Amino acid sequence: MKILFISHTFPPVFGGVERQNYYLSEELKKIAQVKVIANGKGKKWLFVFLPAAFIRAMFLMPRYDACLLGNGVLAPIGAVLKFFHPKKKFFCVVHGLDITFAYKKGFLPAVYKNINVPSLKKLDKLIMVGNHTIDEAVKIGIDRNHCRFIPNGINFDDLSASSSRNGMEKILGANLEGKKVILRIGRFVPHKGVDWFLKNVMPNLPENYFFVAVGGIVSSKAGDESNFSKCEKAIKEFNLENRTRLIGNIDENDKLMLLNSVDLYISPNVRISGSMEGFGITAIEGGACGRVVLASDLEGLKDAIKDGRNGFLVEPGNAAAWISKIRELLEDDGFRKDFGEKAKKFVADNYSWKNIAKKYLEEINSAANV
Repeated sequence: MKILFISHTFPPVFGGVERQNYYLSEELKKIAQVKVIANGKGKKWLFVFLPAAFIRAMFLMPRYDACLLGNGVLAPIGAVLKFFHPKKKFFCVVHGLDITFAYKKGFLPAVYKNINVPSLKKLDKLIMVGNHTIDEAVKIGIDRNHCRFIPNGINFDDLSASSSRNGMEKILGANLEGKKVILRIGRFVPHKGVDWFLKNVMPNLPENYFFVAVGGIVSSKAGDESNFSKCEKAIKEFNLENRTRLIGNIDENDKLMLLNSVDLYISPNVRISGSMEGFGITAIEGGACGRVVLASDLEGLKDAIKDGRNGFLVEPGNAAAWISKIRELLEDDGFRKDFGEKAKKFVADNYSWKNIAKKYLEEINSAANV
């Protein structure tokens, strides 16, 4: 099978979609002939990359059996390519924002709704990163039978780092003696639930519990609005300055140090109209690093976390339930260590990119042979 893979956002740009596209393409290269056309210079280069990628793909497609698009932004390119190459098969990875962006107000969401969504419908198969993403896609008129759920994966080699309390203290600029450290990694946007957690959970946890939130500070033009300033305001309002740290755009090595050293990893997502968690890759990464993971029981997190196997699910927005479960877990060091090892094995068995790439290739082969 010869596959042309196009990605509009790729490392060294940091982010979940970037990592997903990179690891998927690398693993597919091991089991198929794959050519990658990718933008690694960020969103500001999109207006140059998109037409250039289309022109390259037009000339390359005769040599390939199928085209895989990295996300919904590229759907119009895929639809036009399919018009000129009707015998080829076209697929698209669809993330949560690829669907919810069409709900938002403004010029770009309107363009997306009227151009990208119809283009998605013209492709041969849409590979959704979460079952909730499929549900949302159906709401905007995409046929459920046109969709296939394949979860995101993780790369264990890139997550390895030493566990170091002293290393964490240097990164956070804080004395952590006697502290239980809770970590959240993800963009500072409303549905990730960081500001909710700061207002409703942290003030009611013991004084020796220390919360760290790490992630990108986004531009509202790119999708979800940034709520970094609201998180800062919540810290001051509830006098949490000595018990919390907010870090935007952290160094990758520092992120891995935290992920391998903290006492608990959380994804306290909340329901926000027009936004959603497509999958929850950082929750998977937490389990891969042997951390106990606590996540909201909603949207794509339900696909990422299997309750009692690689983490625990808690009712979203239920502060009392979150407080109770966090205290239960952080008061039992032995349980966290044993469960973390079980979670690590579960993630290796179910979410390695090697296994995920095989599922993609099976789906592509299946459609190509119809």
